[in-house]
Amino acid sequence: MKIYLAPLEGITGYIYRNAYQTFFGNVDKYFIPFIEPHPKRDFNAKELNEIDAEFNQGQYVVPQILTANAQDFLRLAGYLAKRGYREVNLNLGCPSGTVAPKGKGAGFLEFPEKLEGFLDTIFADPPCRISVKTRIGRYKTDEFPRLLKIFNQYPMEELIVHPRTREDYYTGPIDMEAFSLAMKESRNPVCYNGNIMEVEDYDRLCKTYPALERVMIGRGVIRNPQLIDRIREGGQTDWNTVQRFHDHLFHQYREVLCGDRQALYKMKEIWHYSITMFPEDKKLRKRLMKAQNRLEYESVVAEIFSKAKYEMPRQVPGEPGNMSHIFVS
Repeated sequence: MKIYLAPLEGITGYIYRNAYQTFFGNVDKYFIPFIEPHPKRDFNAKELNEIDAEFNQGQYVVPQILTANAQDFLRLAGYLAKRGYREVNLNLGCPSGTVAPKGKGAGFLEFPEKLEGFLDTIFADPPCRISVKTRIGRYKTDEFPRLLKIFNQYPMEELIVHPRTREDYYTGPIDMEAFSLAMKESRNPVCYNGNIMEVEDYDRLCKTYPALERVMIGRGVIRNPQLIDRIREGGQTDWNTVQRFHDHLFHQYREVLCGDRQALYKMKEIWHYSITMFPEDKKLRKRLMKAQNRLEYESVVAEIFSKAKYEMPRQVPGEPGNMSHIFVS
């Protein structure tokens, strides 16, 4: 099974990817959080760092492009191809309220005729391979059959399907019937994405779809960075390794972002996902989120890991809508 790290805006940037590669390095592809073309300006330093080969060594990295303008897509894809990228990914999945209402990301799915014209243009003579990451509709899951017929017209590197609509965001029910349709009728290789939070979720997916060869995991890896190790090799979470990864990542954020304030903000974004992996302790969680400096933060983090090492962590099924409640044999 090929396993990919999903792009999470604001989290899986090059600092996170490099730290993850150092400690785990067990994914087949890393997807860069979406880049938008800028016809009227050059890329800023942050954007350039994301695509700079210096910050992506030892990784197969796929930049993700967010746009509804075919010519802008081709210009950016061409630029990336000249920088050595063999593949780019079209974002048709972002549900953000700052993206979808502009007809981009999952919002583009509302306009199938326009989307078809866009795909006609970018696949006519692409500068590199193109994969597509999509949701199954803008508003309703019954939009997907038509979208799939459109996707089937083009030679994609792969079709990555998150079986929710844009309106579902990340908490609505996963529609495995739509994913089954993709597995049955897609003319392109299909990759599954969505709600793989535990090894059991992955195992259930593989049992249900034995022909599936590609899986993309995002929030499950942020929650437990050792999840893919456990999928591939078995065993339990090694809290010492996870703590070393955390400490290394925090150090890198402090170094690159020049201080504690931004580093703490980044780490708290990650804790939003990872805290559910640890034993329940409301006081510790409150102290974690209120920490204002490095010493306060490191003190409470040390307590959280110490507690995890000596107590059996509770098993969390993920979040509402977890696919384990939906899968059927």
